[in-house]
Amino acid sequence: MEQKERQSCQKYSKSHLPMPRVSVIVPVYNSELYLNQCVDSILTQTYSDFEVLLIDDGSTDQSSSICDEYASKDFRVRAIHTANRGVSHARNVGIELACGEFITFVDSDDYISSDLLLSLVQKMDADPELDFVQFSMDRFDETGVF
Repeated sequence: MEQKERQSCQKYSKSHLPMPRVSVIVPVYNSELYLNQCVDSILTQTYSDFEVLLIDDGSTDQSSSICDEYASKDFRVRAIHTANRGVSHARNVGIELACGEFITFVDSDDYISSDLLLSLVQKMDADPELDFVQFSMDRFDETGVF
């Protein structure tokens, strides 16, 4: 796995970009209706030292194209395409390719508050003994009602 990590993170050393502090892994499968909102919520974070790994798990809708579009427009986004093997496999692929010191997951049909990554990093920095941080969630229906 160490060799894969080095290869996947070469773009940072070759371009003289610093390694991202946080890797956000988004397993994607047939979520074209929600994917833009999900990725936009990540890209507009108040904390900016992150990368986004969109792991397309063999989508048969337009999700794959949406992933590629984001990757072509924002250097922080990487689109990885795999055969459909399920969300656990997609997450594991993301973990293998992540370059960040910290890793977090966002489901492709979810979106996050604009300060989530900042909160994550602040909590981890405040207590170096922490192994993970868990967040709560709010559930909304299609009309936006809580």
